[in-house]
Amino acid sequence: MSALLEVRHVSRSFRTTLAVDDASFEVQPGELLGLIGPNGAGKSTLFNLVAGVIAPSSGQILFDGKPIQGWKSHDIARVGVARTFQIPKPYRQLSVIENVMLSAFLREKSIAGARRLAEATLADVGLDAYGGSPASSLTVGLLKRLEVARALAMRPKLVLFDEIMAGLTPTEVGAMTKFVAGLPARGITVIWVEHVLYAIMKTATRMVVVNRGKKIAEGTPTELARHPEVVKAYLGEEMDLA
Repeated sequence: MSALLEVRHVSRSFRTTLAVDDASFEVQPGELLGLIGPNGAGKSTLFNLVAGVIAPSSGQILFDGKPIQGWKSHDIARVGVARTFQIPKPYRQLSVIENVMLSAFLREKSIAGARRLAEATLADVGLDAYGGSPASSLTVGLLKRLEVARALAMRPKLVLFDEIMAGLTPTEVGAMTKFVAGLPARGITVIWVEHVLYAIMKTATRMVVVNRGKKIAEGTPTELARHPEVVKAYLGEEMDLA
């Protein structure tokens, strides 16, 4: 099976800082890949490179076999890549459903079609009761769910989740984890950055660990929970995933 996403020897510098250093990894269709590492490790920069927010200084990014490095973010979205942001960025003056409809217009050309898709997506993430509320009225946890809804309303082949558990209660974390785990069965491949480790390590099928811009390990959650370099750089101690 051909990889859906290939990151080949990608680096990105900001003046004298090397934020991503010769990173390479692949994501297969239907995979749920976890991307973890300490704060400042380069995870969000990798997301921005894949999503077209910034271009790599060197290296190649392929999606569905086509090079996309240097493309504009809206062109990358059109071919099937969506992402959330660590800090939610809704249009606060609009209602919740209007925010999701804006994403839905990428695939739906009519107002009625966009509204139907937005309503279904809000129900998916448990926000259907808030559709008419202004986005500015939502709590941090609800804003995170709105971020997820906005990304999924674009009907992506690949979605990049950036710390979507932050601000959620333990009950909400459990529900969101179950929801994310079900996305590959619906044809949506996932790359997930998350600091709520028990959620991502119980859910991801494979994980990539980065530190100081470099990939330091790759494998299953069970393998990485006991990987000496991962424990030293990030976990602090071995994790029991039983």
